[in-house]
Amino acid sequence: MDYTKHYKICVSGAAALDPCSPNAKKLAIEVGRQIVEQKAIILTGATTGIPYWSAVGAKQAGGISIGFSPATTEKEHIKVYHLPVDAFDLIIYTGSGYAGRNLLLTRAADAVVTICGRMGTLNEFTIAFEDKKPIGVLEGTGGTADKIDFLLKGGYRGPKRVIGSSNPEALVKTLIKMVKEQKDSNHKTKKGRSKTKKKS
Repeated sequence: MDYTKHYKICVSGAAALDPCSPNAKKLAIEVGRQIVEQKAIILTGATTGIPYWSAVGAKQAGGISIGFSPATTEKEHIKVYHLPVDAFDLIIYTGSGYAGRNLLLTRAADAVVTICGRMGTLNEFTIAFEDKKPIGVLEGTGGTADKIDFLLKGGYRGPKRVIGSSNPEALVKTLIKMVKEQKDSNHKTKKGRSKTKKKS
């Protein structure tokens, strides 16, 4: 299978389930499954909690799971950060700590799904927002995800490319459609520029 043609969807969420709704873990697994079933690849922060369970869901569906670690090495990932390795086909050891990892993770993705979340999730959300990435918020999962509407209203920037849904299948489907439209638009712009250069 040619995975170069697959979109890369980042799942961002709380590494601890304390602030999340009781069904957030189940929903995270389903989001991971939907990403794979809708022909995309999952990216996460190679961490525990919501990102981990979404990666588990992706693996259960037979998909590719890529993690971005804050650590420099596998040993540091396990011994210092106490992070898992079992739900990932590939872990990229960024050596950039959590803040640097968040930037590299979101920039590597075509879109971001926000599920529950704490401050780190908010950091990944704002990076994706500033980069004009499509963002899907899984509503009703607690934490950061349930505060996004309030933050957008108080941010005086509008919703940009942020969508929300409580249905994992519908959310992933709409998000992938947005990614495709964005990429198609980028390709048309690039072709238009090439034609202009040839004429001159």
